[in-house]
Amino acid sequence: MSRSWSRRPRQRYVSPRPRSLWRRLVDFALTVIVLGLLILLAARLDRIETRKTEGAAVVNDGDTITLGIERIRMRGIDAPEYSQVCRKDGAGYPCGKLARQSLVRLISGKPVSCTGWQRDRYGRLLGDCNAGGKDLNRAQVEAGWAVAYGDFEAEEAAARSGKAGIWAGTFDEPHDWRESHDHELTERKHGTLASIGDALREIFRFR
Repeated sequence: MSRSWSRRPRQRYVSPRPRSLWRRLVDFALTVIVLGLLILLAARLDRIETRKTEGAAVVNDGDTITLGIERIRMRGIDAPEYSQVCRKDGAGYPCGKLARQSLVRLISGKPVSCTGWQRDRYGRLLGDCNAGGKDLNRAQVEAGWAVAYGDFEAEEAAARSGKAGIWAGTFDEPHDWRESHDHELTERKHGTLASIGDALREIFRFR
């Protein structure tokens, strides 16, 4: 029985060079930073905790209600401002008032429940609202009395196709109307990117 032997010399084990003092200090600093961020995140998660409020609603306009002392801006939609005028059949009509009436009809005196954690630039809670099992945010867009504003694009497309509500005529987008009527702050869309930005801002807000 023959055996074959490798002629290659056996490689010697070379221990790794010890890290320099500078490299160890950098690694230590990075570890401290990561641990600090994790501690900060854990301590501030309550700032992005979902809040729920419910009760009898006071309807302010087509996308804003008040429940008790909490003023709520309905997330993902944008309705004409209360004083806004749109046009249909060559004449102006009070689309802002009609948008509010639409929301009043959808609620029909039922208790309203809203959940959310973000707040807009006016301090209002951005809420997903329901009444009698009906999604009010979605229903306002489906009825054509609000446009999609970060959500509900499919519902808006259906309302536009069916010429429902404001889609039966012409109108300025509500955020454009606000800009042209000297509103100091223009509300941004309530989409995914806005939610991520708001979460980071709340976590790292030092007050």
